[in-house]
Amino acid sequence: MSRWLTPTMLFLLLVTSGCGPDQASQMLETARFEERQTNMAHAKELYEDIVRQYPDSPAAKIARARLAELAGK
Repeated sequence: MSRWLTPTMLFLLLVTSGCGPDQASQMLETARFEERQTNMAHAKELYEDIVRQYPDSPAAKIARARLAELAGK
């Protein structure tokens, strides 16, 4: 039985790890990292995802500002 539980528990952990209130913050941090690495296309994609998936979050407010600034460059 324990052999069956371990893969199941791992699967559940992987499936649920992307959920939760901190996901927008994690995405924002990744987008900022991408900007520092001059990967603007991926940063922009991440900012857009944040705005679309978490429109009322503090991270979305920052993402909108970053998108506006990137559009001006």
